[in-house]
Amino acid sequence: MDPAHISRFLSILTVFGQLTVVLLALLIFLPTQKRSFIFNFISKNSYIFSFIVALMATSGSLYYSEIAGFTPCILCWYQRILMYPQVALLAVALWKNEKIITDYILTLSLLGTPLSIYHYLLQRGLVPNISCSAVGFSISCAEKFVMNFGYITIPLMAATAFALIALFMLLFKRSKNF
Repeated sequence: MDPAHISRFLSILTVFGQLTVVLLALLIFLPTQKRSFIFNFISKNSYIFSFIVALMATSGSLYYSEIAGFTPCILCWYQRILMYPQVALLAVALWKNEKIITDYILTLSLLGTPLSIYHYLLQRGLVPNISCSAVGFSISCAEKFVMNFGYITIPLMAATAFALIALFMLLFKRSKNF
């Protein structure tokens, strides 16, 4: 499996995810009487959609480190700490048909989104670079292993995944399903 092909595929999914983020954000702020079939369908299936996003993000992360050989920096590890448990939590919630972990998933995603955005801005040179080697890691947090479509890097993929999951959970909370 060529890392360039996998990165291109994950980048296409990221663009689709970013478009979905915009749609979800609009749906959240629609007045109750303006809600549509789309809102009801997405809110009803928020847990399965969140599980799919978390599973894809985790799989992509593991692919990059374990198969492509990209060494994760410390900020990557923090993002992993916030994303990986979501797969297990959402899988158990789906298996047991329980929707009681919404706030936990939302919290993990709301912490992961700004962290991933900060990491992305660091890679793009828009915030000052920190020395990751000072905390025991040799890889720089500013290093870009992937750059597709002129703007998509691994932290932006993570930010998109975290934002999607957060919005799915917010939609679920806003619906009558909660």
